[in-house]
Amino acid sequence: MESKIILIVGFLFFAVKFYAQKREENKIERKINKLTGKEIVQELNRLNFFNLTDKNDLKITRDEFEKSYNQLNFFEGQMREDLSFTDNRFYFIDSETLFEGEGLIQYLETFKVLFDKLNLKLVISEEFESQTDKHLLHKIKLNGKEYIAFDNNFGNYDWTIAYLNFIEMLNDQLVIQESNEQFYPISCGNDGRIVLLTKKQFEFVKYNYPNDYNHPKEIVDWKDGLEY
Repeated sequence: MESKIILIVGFLFFAVKFYAQKREENKIERKINKLTGKEIVQELNRLNFFNLTDKNDLKITRDEFEKSYNQLNFFEGQMREDLSFTDNRFYFIDSETLFEGEGLIQYLETFKVLFDKLNLKLVISEEFESQTDKHLLHKIKLNGKEYIAFDNNFGNYDWTIAYLNFIEMLNDQLVIQESNEQFYPISCGNDGRIVLLTKKQFEFVKYNYPNDYNHPKEIVDWKDGLEY
């Protein structure tokens, strides 16, 4: 019996050591294979990341992605003076504005322009709000399908809930219309950001950029750790 225990312990020791060694090898290999900013832009271009960028903005947009990667290891491009992005894939969302007043319609109208670029429909109709001192119900129809923008008692995570519901309703419409694009959350709050990516573009970004709160994640991973 004692010899079996020694054998099991020995096996576990070598298994853990092997796993740690493989992790270290993967880190080293990834560091060796780290792309340059120019190579990053070339690969993004191959993956059709810039297919929504206006021709007049292509050079400045690609240059900014190269510079952001080389200097900051950061995935983001060129902003205009109105805080929109020249790539037409990144979008700022002020979650407070989205949650309150006419913010939902305002942002939907912004994304309708993007849907037009994608040759997709985004017909906005039948917004409905019902509010008490404690609770808000906010609904809207997109292309005839009803979505919940918010249906909760007021609390500390109202902006976050509205932000996530907004992304999920847009993504649902992308799926319904058989687009291979989805919106990925980056940050919430007054300086919230999302980005439109294909699955291949997302995997490329995930592999080549830091996996932190400044970079896109799938919704299920972004929500991980949130308690609301």
